[in-house]
Amino acid sequence: MSLPAFKPVSPAELEARLRLHRLPELGPMRFKKLLEAFGSASAAISAPASAWRALGLPLACAEARRSSEVRDGASHALAWLERPDQHLLMWDQPDYPALLAEISDAPPLLFVAGDPSILEKPQLAMVGSRRASRPGMDTAAAFARSLAGAGFVITSGLALGIDAAAHQAALDVGGQTIGVLGTGLEKFYPQRNRRLADAMIGFGSAVVSEFPLDAGPTASNFPRRNRIISGLSLGVLVVEASVASGSLITARLAAEQGREVYAIPGSIHHPGAKGCHQLIRDGAMLVETIEHILEALRGWQRLPLASDVAAAKVVHPLLILLHAAPHTSEALCEPSGWALPKVLAALTELEMEGRAVCENGRWFARVS
Repeated sequence: MSLPAFKPVSPAELEARLRLHRLPELGPMRFKKLLEAFGSASAAISAPASAWRALGLPLACAEARRSSEVRDGASHALAWLERPDQHLLMWDQPDYPALLAEISDAPPLLFVAGDPSILEKPQLAMVGSRRASRPGMDTAAAFARSLAGAGFVITSGLALGIDAAAHQAALDVGGQTIGVLGTGLEKFYPQRNRRLADAMIGFGSAVVSEFPLDAGPTASNFPRRNRIISGLSLGVLVVEASVASGSLITARLAAEQGREVYAIPGSIHHPGAKGCHQLIRDGAMLVETIEHILEALRGWQRLPLASDVAAAKVVHPLLILLHAAPHTSEALCEPSGWALPKVLAALTELEMEGRAVCENGRWFARVS
């Protein structure tokens, strides 16, 4: 039996779903099997254990559903949802991301801190090594700025290295970005990126997780979260990765989900390029510029027009200041809030793109 499309979820049904969600050994497929078999989570919770066994579900699931720990966890989640900017998306409701709903093991529940509406916007996933090289980090930031300026939401895993560089660069140009966690939203990991996550939530982006709020960082959670990163996105760009990197798992999942896979090549002497080279040999698109990605996605119905992309480039915070008046690089630090090395790196990038020019020690925005 299939569930009715978009049937409203009552408070009692919501509480029952949150209880099911906390049960041991109950992944997305078994969660959906229960709802399809009994018609609702409430009915599943009330059903006899023999009915659960008849569905081939583990005994631990049936025994835990009425435990105080499961009840208390569901109550805590309900209280969490009452606070501003904290939401729950459910797989059979109209606000669930359409692309994510297409994958076979879409998470039945998705906790969201921030703006849930951006999960429906066109997204590009950017992933790579946690121990990325400085050139790799710079490349990730440059691509994320350009893609965010072109109207894409940048989606990644909020890990150290390439993930963090991509999220931060999207914010730097006023774009939007989504972080997908391998823990619950109240057990944030890694803590070093906590401030970045708070900035994402505060500036209209989002952090999401399929795991219960108090779920810790267990090793098996991170490969699971990778399918969400790729499932939300039109494609996955791998910036720098070794052959054993989890980024290659994300790329494989993307290919299985029918998403585009892009890889940036590097030096044959750099271990962090070997994963990207492997992906290219396996059929990923070799990417050197953002235009390669935009060209591949030209048929996507919500892709911004070329005129929109050009207009979006003015969003760069330094260009906004330079359009108002010429500045020295040092004078840009205070109004931008950036340290001088970051200002200099951004100005160099803008100069290479033909969007800014330095004359007699002062920087000017170029009008194209």
